[in-house]
Amino acid sequence: MAELDAKNYALWLLGAREHSTKELQQKLFRKGYESETIDQTLLYLTELNYLSDQRFAEAFSRSRASKPLGKQRIMNELRMKGIGDELAKQAIASLEADWFELALELKQRKFGDAPERDFKAKAKQTRYLVYRGFSFDEVKYAIEFSEDV
Repeated sequence: MAELDAKNYALWLLGAREHSTKELQQKLFRKGYESETIDQTLLYLTELNYLSDQRFAEAFSRSRASKPLGKQRIMNELRMKGIGDELAKQAIASLEADWFELALELKQRKFGDAPERDFKAKAKQTRYLVYRGFSFDEVKYAIEFSEDV
């Protein structure tokens, strides 16, 4: 009976959004199901292709890139969700995003269009963009971008 409850609960969670195997495992554990029941439930859902780490990684990457967040931040968040490095790299590569333009878009949305001349303001923008997961080359492009050039 507990196994049926665990399956129903897991299906209900997956009906709302994709979950990684680790996420679903943690949620079932917090709900009080035993390890054996959790393992059987995860195996059942994986066999039916209701639970897929690859599908989760791709959906999660798309949603985070639309924020926009950079590759490194998305990679770190995927690791925390229990996604392996190879699978995370594949999901990020499948986005085919222009990370330089995403960094520029975020910089313009947050700080305006004009390139900053003040050192402190540039440092603040740099910290913000690096925290959001963009590489230093992408950050430099975004901060120094000027349509006059």
